Amino acid sequence: MNTNIKHNPENSKFEVHVNGFVGYIEYEKSATVIDYTHTIVPPELGGQGLGTELVKYALAYARVEHLKVIPSCSFVAALMDKYVVYQDLRAE
Repeated sequence: MNTNIKHNPENSKFEVHVNGFVGYIEYEKSATVIDYTHTIVPPELGGQGLGTELVKYALAYARVEHLKVIPSCSFVAALMDKYVVYQDLRAE
């Protein structure tokens, strides 16, 4: 999927706008940890892999910024559990 995800640090979100709808992942961030709290994809955009793309983007951001991840959002936790490549990001 070709998505144009944007970081919106003022609102602590990563967002994607598609056909007038907005999908996003919210976070709370400290100096060393980022907590992904909610992933929201409108029903009109469901089933297109948008949530997965948002989470992968957010996890890539955490890696580049050297942040550990608290996956409070169950969708983020499930994706991190599914892919071994993200296990090193999980906060202890």
